[in-house]
Amino acid sequence: MRQRNDMPGALSSAVIRMVSVFPSAIFYCGIVAALVMFCLCGLVLYQGREDALEHSRVTSTNVALIAERDISRNFEIYALSLQAVVDSRQQPEVRALPLHLQRALLFNRAVAAKYPGKMLVLDAAGNIAIDEQDEDTPRKGNFSDRDYFTVQRDNPNVGLFISHPFQSRLSGGDPTIALSRRISNPDGSFGGVVILGLSLQYFRNLFEGLSLGPGGAIALTLTDGTVLMRQPFDASSIGANMKNTANFTKFSAAEHGSFVGTAAIDGIRRLYVFDKLPGLPMELNIGVAVDDVYAPWKRRTLVIGSVMLIFGLAFVGLSMMFSSQFRQRARAEGELLELARTDGLTGLVNRRTLDEILDLEWLRAQRAQQALSVLFIDIDRFKAYNDTYGHQTGDGTLIAVGCRINDSIHRPGDLAARYGGEEFVVVLPNTLKESALALAESIRESVAAMTLPHSASEHGCVTVSIGVASGAPGDFADVAALLGAADGALYQAKSKGRNRVEML
Repeated sequence: MRQRNDMPGALSSAVIRMVSVFPSAIFYCGIVAALVMFCLCGLVLYQGREDALEHSRVTSTNVALIAERDISRNFEIYALSLQAVVDSRQQPEVRALPLHLQRALLFNRAVAAKYPGKMLVLDAAGNIAIDEQDEDTPRKGNFSDRDYFTVQRDNPNVGLFISHPFQSRLSGGDPTIALSRRISNPDGSFGGVVILGLSLQYFRNLFEGLSLGPGGAIALTLTDGTVLMRQPFDASSIGANMKNTANFTKFSAAEHGSFVGTAAIDGIRRLYVFDKLPGLPMELNIGVAVDDVYAPWKRRTLVIGSVMLIFGLAFVGLSMMFSSQFRQRARAEGELLELARTDGLTGLVNRRTLDEILDLEWLRAQRAQQALSVLFIDIDRFKAYNDTYGHQTGDGTLIAVGCRINDSIHRPGDLAARYGGEEFVVVLPNTLKESALALAESIRESVAAMTLPHSASEHGCVTVSIGVASGAPGDFADVAALLGAADGALYQAKSKGRNRVEML
């Protein structure tokens, strides 16, 4: 059937296209909806990941604060105890007392904590001058090689000094640090040092009481990078210097903060929270393993992601199913729509569609003031043909004639239709009568050229008679009058012997 640029045909084609595209739209909308769900789920899960990191950062900051307060409080007590010894030692009347009275007076305010070692007063040469140990005769020992002695000796204004770790000579090699203060003579010259030994077991026990997860770590270092204590405990790390490591560079860049980095000691990637202890030359850093931080989030992500993936795939699957069903329905509706517009036998436009197109072309011709031509075609003596050759052969002849008619028209706007029975109509918009007559003659010759035998016809083969009506809309009252004129011309052609073209 020839395609036409007419309103009913255009509307019908638009409906078919819309229905045909709709199933694909359902499928694509399903994919888009699934992607939106995945994106929203991903956004929520990503936010959960960030929340897990922030929660760990806050928790680590609180743990660091607990440790800092404990250390700062104890060191404040130790510093006051040392200052009390210095103040008393610098009084001449105290120095004039017997040794056992000096010891009782100097150390009566010394701390009685579990981890501090004994307090000692060293003379200017580094020898033990007064021993907190309850003995009238101080123990023998010279500590002039220790940093807590040399620093105080060479720097009058150093104040409280915290030494590097060492193995105590007086406590059986116990890892220790010393807190020291300078004792000055009345003339300002170096008079010795008062020290308090602090066992590093204090820090170890403190850190072991803090829960940081399986891969967590906490370390206390001096500001020069020397490790005082680290948890998990490793004796070899005590006294090690981490100054040149990437993490310590970040620790030293600010008073406090956090970052994610890889430990130089064990290679574990951690979230670090660090802070410099106020008033003390020490830094505390707490690291929580990134794997520990994200472990709950990963488990939750696996569950939610799996469920979302299943729902997404199910949603896409349902979209595909609905799309397939709508596609089948669209195909069926398209076929029904096409059947409703065409003649089932010849494939030409049917009578109903012809009436719609004639009305449309009449209105268009009126607006444009153009000629409209109509050909009314009838197969000669077709009833006798059916009686002679049978209805099945007659149907074949109708199909053959319909094809010859349809093949004879070439413009997109022209239309061939089956009017009913053995009658056909050709609509020729914007066509003058000369062109309409020429086309009618071409159709007549084309049908006769098939030489289909017709014994009941005076011409001996299947032929057609054609009536032509042509003119501007003003020449006819309405489209029915135009079609009636073509029908009248057809009647005239039949009365003049058939197999001819006539025009009134």
